[in-house]
Amino acid sequence: AIRDPLSGRVYVYQSMRVTGAGDITAPHKMTLKGKLPQRTISTTAAAGFSSYGNQIGLATGQVHELHHSGYVAKRLETGFVVGAAPAENVVREVPTAGDVILLIGGETGRDGCGGATGSSKAHTVESLDTCGAEVQKGNPLTERKIQRLFRNKEVTRLIKRCNDFGAGGVSVAVGELAPGLDIDLDAVPKKYQGLTSTELAISESQERMAVVVRAKDVEKMQKLCVEENLLATPLAKVTDLGRMRMFHGGRKVVDLSRAFLDTNGATQEHTVEIDETAPAYFDEVKDGAAVEKKDWTRALKTTLADQNVCSHKGLAEMFDSTIGAGTIYMPFGGKYQMTPSVAMAALLPVANTSTATVSAYACYPNLLSQNCFVGAAYSVLMSVMKVAATGADYKDVRLTLQEFFEKLGGDPKRWGKPTAALLGAFYAQMQLGLGAIGGKDSMSGSFENLDVPPTLISFALAPADARSLITNVLTAGKCVYRIKMKRTESGMPDFDYAKRLMETLHGEIQSGEVKFCQVVEEGGAAAAVIKSCLGEGVGFFFNVLDRGAFTNSLGDLLITTEKPEAFADFDCSLFGFSTEHGGVTTDAKIRFDDKGEYLSVSKKVKLSDYSDAYTRTLEKVYRTTAPAKGEAPQLSYAEKNITVCNNKTAKPKVFMPVFPGTNCEYDTARAFEKAGGKTDTFVIKNRTAAEIDESVDEIVNRMRSAQILMFPGGFSGGDEPDGSGKFIATTFRNPKIADAVRELLARDGLILGICNGFQALVKTGLLPDAKIAAQNATSPTLTFNNIARHVSQIVTVRVASTKSPWLSATRTGEVYGVAVSHGEGRFVATESDLKALAENGQIATQYCDLDGNATMLSPFNPNGSMYAIEGITSADGRIYGKMGHTERAGANLYKNIPFNFDMKLFESGVKYFK
Repeated sequence: AIRDPLSGRVYVYQSMRVTGAGDITAPHKMTLKGKLPQRTISTTAAAGFSSYGNQIGLATGQVHELHHSGYVAKRLETGFVVGAAPAENVVREVPTAGDVILLIGGETGRDGCGGATGSSKAHTVESLDTCGAEVQKGNPLTERKIQRLFRNKEVTRLIKRCNDFGAGGVSVAVGELAPGLDIDLDAVPKKYQGLTSTELAISESQERMAVVVRAKDVEKMQKLCVEENLLATPLAKVTDLGRMRMFHGGRKVVDLSRAFLDTNGATQEHTVEIDETAPAYFDEVKDGAAVEKKDWTRALKTTLADQNVCSHKGLAEMFDSTIGAGTIYMPFGGKYQMTPSVAMAALLPVANTSTATVSAYACYPNLLSQNCFVGAAYSVLMSVMKVAATGADYKDVRLTLQEFFEKLGGDPKRWGKPTAALLGAFYAQMQLGLGAIGGKDSMSGSFENLDVPPTLISFALAPADARSLITNVLTAGKCVYRIKMKRTESGMPDFDYAKRLMETLHGEIQSGEVKFCQVVEEGGAAAAVIKSCLGEGVGFFFNVLDRGAFTNSLGDLLITTEKPEAFADFDCSLFGFSTEHGGVTTDAKIRFDDKGEYLSVSKKVKLSDYSDAYTRTLEKVYRTTAPAKGEAPQLSYAEKNITVCNNKTAKPKVFMPVFPGTNCEYDTARAFEKAGGKTDTFVIKNRTAAEIDESVDEIVNRMRSAQILMFPGGFSGGDEPDGSGKFIATTFRNPKIADAVRELLARDGLILGICNGFQALVKTGLLPDAKIAAQNATSPTLTFNNIARHVSQIVTVRVASTKSPWLSATRTGEVYGVAVSHGEGRFVATESDLKALAENGQIATQYCDLDGNATMLSPFNPNGSMYAIEGITSADGRIYGKMGHTERAGANLYKNIPFNFDMKLFESGVKYFK
């Protein structure tokens, strides 16, 4: 998903993950022979995906897992990414004889031999023994380097044509680039010796790109790659022979005619039998007995607890959702971060823009299992409606589809399922006037006698202006209207009705009349509105509750508006009122007094009861909170910063070293530039001993002309071994660099470290002691989060001390929202050190609850830091380290989170020198 866009020189800036599993809460004894437990598969897969995405610096805007017993046969794993590139940077030319093909990036091994074909095989109990070599070993640090390289317009304009090393390895990645090719397999960089010609030709080892350049540009391209700490190896030459030839060990091992390769294989035909049974899905409810008894409270709790309705917050928080400083919607919104966003949205990865992309997915395996045609049509429509619900224009949507079906063999009924699904999707596209671009499929979802459910996922994307986008978080005192989707007896949606509804909705959002919109999916309207309430903790009075509020009413909309008459042409009615009391009424129609105000009727159920039902289902698998020991004193160091800079400058220079694994440099540079500073970014080279020596000298030279040293966030050295900034700290203990740091501080310089940079400052000893020194067993340090996983969310922090120049624009006790994303953020120290830091005003910022009280309670304190420490300073305040990503703030970000994010941290650092 990352390397494919790179082939088009596109930088990926947001992703979505959709997976499918069986019951991940099932006891171990229910595990099938030849399979791991569903819980193990899901948690391990999530750890792998999130680790890779987090390390390369990819904001993941939505994470959701579909649950169906059929996914025990074969897990569904889908990634959807959004990327962009300036059009002027993308050059597409036809290679000519004499051009050279370079292999850029990682080395080749036996991993990934047959990977693409392997992923399209049905599984058996023997698969574990026979498929191991098909799995590719990723190297996210190298992928990040390639991403950086391809953001350089000087690089991309040298490239005539480009391919990633996907299915087929060298044979396809290079073989597709030109009609005539001579490929030297001996030149392929290797992870180890002993690889055969076949292994070198077909290995799908990751993080490699093949680029065509003119012969005269080879040296220039190689130098540009070195600047990004990458290897670029000449691998092949373009010829005019019309043949693809490979050479290895002094002999020709492949010689194929291009005419043969272009035949594209044999044509196949199959007989198809399509099931036209009308689905019962739209009449189904999660708790039929409770609904029949009109026990709405139980019905609502049961629905919210269903695995396809309940919260996936603990899973989503493993994925960095804010890197890039472009996230418009957090995956979960409201001050309590409990309302799942209906879509993901992000600003384009350029400075000073309000242009955004909005993306959503839809897939309903239970409906598809009953009728593939209807299920696919709804997948397409619902993905579009979710995008429209944010305020984007549905007519601007483009789609892509992913299909996952059972092993087909020669059975006409089995072939009928993907056929019906694709016909249904195509019908929906024609009705909406929207096209699908690309897409992938797998017809191999079988294990012994078990099959995956028919799966067609529709992904929708549209451009939008971030300033006009709305959220699905409900606040108090709002009338909520339900607009029902119109459908035929066969279950198909009325597309003309849907289009008119989306057009009207778009107009009302643009005019400011509609500021809240929620899309109803599986589980019904009642559960949908409660999920919208949970984010802000508001209550709800249902106007009318009936069976229809609990059916799978796909496509219904919930909106707030002062002009309900605008929707008079649709099936629109008052659904209820949001309230401040935090309770929910579920019975009887609400009565009004003579002023039109509602009167409370009957009993109220606490919103927290529904919150518990919504969160508890997956809590044991994906925890959202963790216990923490110790006290969190409310610190307020009153003494203001008295540090004075005697070396003034109009535009201070910020030196920012980029280590292998650094991934926050773009966000941080943008923040400093906006604040009036000038950033100087340098990529550390470490491929050879000579390059390391050169990097040390370059760091020293650049620091001599800088006023600020900045350590941005990331995963330096992959956070291994012993992680958390150790690689950076080791580098900065070099005597030459250590002297340069002392010189910087002697001339009144400032140092800032965020997240991984904070870890580096602590590991070097610069925090809290302002000197580079080795740590001992009792030194303060940062270690693993007490929740035992990566945490990505918005937290609130309070200013505990304004002693630092970095905090000169704040006041003690002020509270700010800040994005956190880390796996090792728990600050620990001896009690004596903690007290000394507090007494000296070096504890600068503390995690706090929504009332501004320092706390050890999770999730407010996301890692269990002692004394609720989010950041500390040196004794004079000039060195500041913090875990929260203050650089990830700006206009139109986090629209579904109601916090103040502007600490003016970077402005304060720049102002110090003026």
